[in-house]
Amino acid sequence: MAATSFRDALAERVILFDGAMGTEIYARGVFINRCYDELNLSQADLVGEIHAAYVKAGADVVTTNTFGANRVRLQAYGLESRMRDINAFGVKVARAAAREKAWVAGSIGPTGALLAPVGKVSPGEAYQAFREQAEVLIDAGVDLIVLETFSHLAELWQAVRAVRAIKKDQPIVASMSFPFVGPDQSQIEGDTPEHAARTVEGWKLDAFGTNCGNGPRGVQNVLERMLTVTSQKLVAMPNAGLPQVVEGRTLYLAAPEYMAEHARRYVQLGAGIVGGCCGTTPDMIKQIRAFVRSVSAERRVAVNPVQAEAAGKETPTSPPVPIVERSEFAKKLYGGRFCVSVELDPPRGVDAQKAVEGADMLRAAGVDVVNIADGPRAVARMGPSALAQLVRAQTVRGTGPDDPGMESVVHYCCRDRNLLGMQMDLLGANALGLHNILAVTGDPPKMGTYPDATAVFDIDSIGLISFIQMLNRGLDFSGQPVGGQTRLFVGAGCNPAHIDLDLEVARFGRKIDAGAEFFFSQPVFDPEVLLHFLERTDRFKKVPFLVGIMPLVSLRNAEFLHNEVPGMQVPARILERLRAAPDRDAQREVGIRCAQEALAEVMNHPRLAGTYVYPPFGSYKAVLRVIEVLADRVGPTRFGPDGYLEPAAD
Repeated sequence: MAATSFRDALAERVILFDGAMGTEIYARGVFINRCYDELNLSQADLVGEIHAAYVKAGADVVTTNTFGANRVRLQAYGLESRMRDINAFGVKVARAAAREKAWVAGSIGPTGALLAPVGKVSPGEAYQAFREQAEVLIDAGVDLIVLETFSHLAELWQAVRAVRAIKKDQPIVASMSFPFVGPDQSQIEGDTPEHAARTVEGWKLDAFGTNCGNGPRGVQNVLERMLTVTSQKLVAMPNAGLPQVVEGRTLYLAAPEYMAEHARRYVQLGAGIVGGCCGTTPDMIKQIRAFVRSVSAERRVAVNPVQAEAAGKETPTSPPVPIVERSEFAKKLYGGRFCVSVELDPPRGVDAQKAVEGADMLRAAGVDVVNIADGPRAVARMGPSALAQLVRAQTVRGTGPDDPGMESVVHYCCRDRNLLGMQMDLLGANALGLHNILAVTGDPPKMGTYPDATAVFDIDSIGLISFIQMLNRGLDFSGQPVGGQTRLFVGAGCNPAHIDLDLEVARFGRKIDAGAEFFFSQPVFDPEVLLHFLERTDRFKKVPFLVGIMPLVSLRNAEFLHNEVPGMQVPARILERLRAAPDRDAQREVGIRCAQEALAEVMNHPRLAGTYVYPPFGSYKAVLRVIEVLADRVGPTRFGPDGYLEPAAD
């Protein structure tokens, strides 16, 4: 961390703060009648142990145990004379735990008293208390100041003024608490999120947002409201749910996965800083890190795609091989054929025979290409490149010496390899003739069979698409000549039913800007959802789009997808049809018919270049039933060698 300033890092990526200090101290048996800030002096090892646990969990920032260490708040314990020692030692303990792996934030909380004229503490007294504390923290060497859990803008302003009086260019992160109650989310007291966000725009803070006061969903509500009025960097650090009293102890019962999933949503909304407040544990921070990195990959490369383009002007490069010459699949898509792709499940073990036989069956039925996923849902399976090789070699049907076997689209996931490994893999895939690549960011390891596996996420799918196009021009990931050029046909995924459609449409465009040459969608059960997405992305119509279709196998399967999988929407009319089916066999038949109907309704849309069918639990026979409706397709697609072809004028 010493090599990069906090401010520079915040401009480039999402920053992960640590979690709770007070509830972690309480969990270690320290009664709440103690001054927790004073433990910096009397039990420094305990405080340091908590800091170290957050650093080990992957926090980018550890926050000093000085939240209540201003003179006004310490008076209640008779410790105001020890204010300087408590703050200075708080920084020392945090710095020792950080060990240059994390930045140290000096924590300043409110005075704990209302300002005059409502309360007894004057604005001037609050300012002096904050200034004294800020001076000690800054002199002790903090990397930034965090002003947290303020309820009123008037008091927060005094704290900002105080920090600026000590050091004008000191990085400051500020957050307020906006407690809500009841199902209508009415606010208890204080300034509203919208008013607060507008007001602090002119304060030149490095980031502003919310912490404490609410659980994960309440914090999401605050972010959504702030986003309507501000474009500044936002902070989201919720409590681990709302506190519950269990056998006399105050506990926060939100699960780590629940906290992590909401942190991912905060990043998707645009938060620049995430972390946790009361009840948040090191384990939660660990899970949050994995989930956040899956949607906000760090760019740890010396040359980014923009720089690489600039470098390319001075470095000999070759124009990419024309798309239609890169693979048979590319030739079909851009030649106007409506293509059918089917997902092929890689085995968990060493025996790939079932998958190969499935691919052979699909090829015999006229399926154009199989998709081979790369550790979907973070489950360890046979690598997609190896399975693609086996499929190609063992599906040659003896039609002639040039029969290439079944063609594959190999998914490539950013989760498991660093940039060096990615470049080596892609060069190898090109050499083996595996030219169709689907770039995916990947699911966090926590979702799969090895939850403690390290997630790399050097880049996300957008960055990977950019780098593949660099290889296609003869440049490596650092912008230097690679010696030849690849001929990779690179695509991307999208979700027409994404919870935040504006974000998904924006990412769709960024993927095309990066060089995506085709799209596969997540399963679509409601044609209206697809049509709305195609309308929102109509300006990108030059890129072939294959709609995802998945036949449901049962009512239970449908309810799970609808209720538990973000972005999946199963229409009520389909759920009712499944409920009306008398048994599981009948439900399976309903699922197939519904998939047929969805595909039949959209298959002649001019934007569609094909379909991507997901076999339900590996049932390729069900896939063949679904695509029977394609016999009724009307005409070819409107794609040619140069992309989408406008229909001729009448």
